[in-house]
Amino acid sequence: MAKIVPLFARVVVKPETKEATTASGIVLAETSSKEKPQKGKVISTGPDTKSVKEGDIVLFKKYSPTEIEIDDQEYFILDEEDLLGKIE
Repeated sequence: MAKIVPLFARVVVKPETKEATTASGIVLAETSSKEKPQKGKVISTGPDTKSVKEGDIVLFKKYSPTEIEIDDQEYFILDEEDLLGKIE
């Protein structure tokens, strides 16, 4: 597996995917769900990152990350300032 090392104050996040379903069991497409912050686990941090570390669970805006795929896994690269918060 390739290790992603972000530069400056950026973080690499593995997104938490969760399908939305209705009460009757119909799976909703990701684009049809309400606009909510997304959640993911910090995989790697850049040298200038101060507020999060590897392993933290963070919240971020849906449209802020740069999406990449490595070894058939989806990852997001975000600027540290685009993080909304972390879950403790």
